[in-house]
Amino acid sequence: MFLLNLQSADPMNVSKPDSSFAPMSEFELLGFSFEWQIQSLLFSLFTTAYVMTITGNIAILCAVWCDQRLHTPMYIFLGNFSFLEIWYVSSTVPKMLVNFLSATKTISFAGCFLQFDFFFSLGISESFLLAVMAFDRYLAICRPLHYPNIMTGYLCAKLVTVCWVCGFLWFLIPIVLMSQMPFCGPNIIDHVVCDPGPLFALACTSAPRIQLLCYTLTSIVIFGTFFFILGSYTLVLVAVLRVPSDTGRRKAFSTCGSHLAVVSLFYGSLMVMYVIPGLGHSAGRQKVATLFYAMVTPLFNPLIYSLRNKDMKAALRKVVGLSSAR
Repeated sequence: MFLLNLQSADPMNVSKPDSSFAPMSEFELLGFSFEWQIQSLLFSLFTTAYVMTITGNIAILCAVWCDQRLHTPMYIFLGNFSFLEIWYVSSTVPKMLVNFLSATKTISFAGCFLQFDFFFSLGISESFLLAVMAFDRYLAICRPLHYPNIMTGYLCAKLVTVCWVCGFLWFLIPIVLMSQMPFCGPNIIDHVVCDPGPLFALACTSAPRIQLLCYTLTSIVIFGTFFFILGSYTLVLVAVLRVPSDTGRRKAFSTCGSHLAVVSLFYGSLMVMYVIPGLGHSAGRQKVATLFYAMVTPLFNPLIYSLRNKDMKAALRKVVGLSSAR
């Protein structure tokens, strides 16, 4: 999603600033260079995936909004997660679809950094929100008697607000600093989105301090939230194994299983690509990995939550019934 692949920006290969270069006004997102028939096929597949993602997350939002039984912290967090996913996938996919059918794959300088800002900010907000959802499940299963007094409506709203605000402020300074860097050209970004690695490679001068700042901030978010989620679910697992009733254990595993599946998809794709050493960081690998966590994961999220949760399935059937009745 947003972990930096700074290795793609080799400061040793970056040219020195030259006053003869005019300020760059646009970039070219190279994307996938295939024949027209394959481009058309990918356009159809990605359009279908995008529509399904938007429809699925809107359905979850409507179910949470319309069903009074879902007005609980767990489903409020889920509703915010679906709302976030709609904007997250919309920050990159529409431009990808346009580029599939366009001979010129340009994006303005401002548009590139705006996409970069939204994509990273929403991704960071998603990490924080996943951590909050794990904390909520920990309280519900490990502290069931105290849960209603701890996870109040006020605390729920406060946690959601913190996730959104911190997500959009966390990476703001590096983005502003990068946008003020001189870019000499060529203006070709060999990627499907405006990503920090390729942008650093196009800069006139190397910027090791900005790169270090970017790497540090993203590492804190990725590893901090991941280990927090891992720790929360370790405690949940221990608590579930102590439940004497098989029915209780199955219910607890079912409740947490959907969240764990989403976390596995989200962090698994990032770590296989960026954390495990020795896999390389080719342009093709970066593009495929980006498509996975920018499109595939948001597509599976509504399916995972709706198919593994009885209350959500009942609410979705109710929403579909009301829609058909009208």
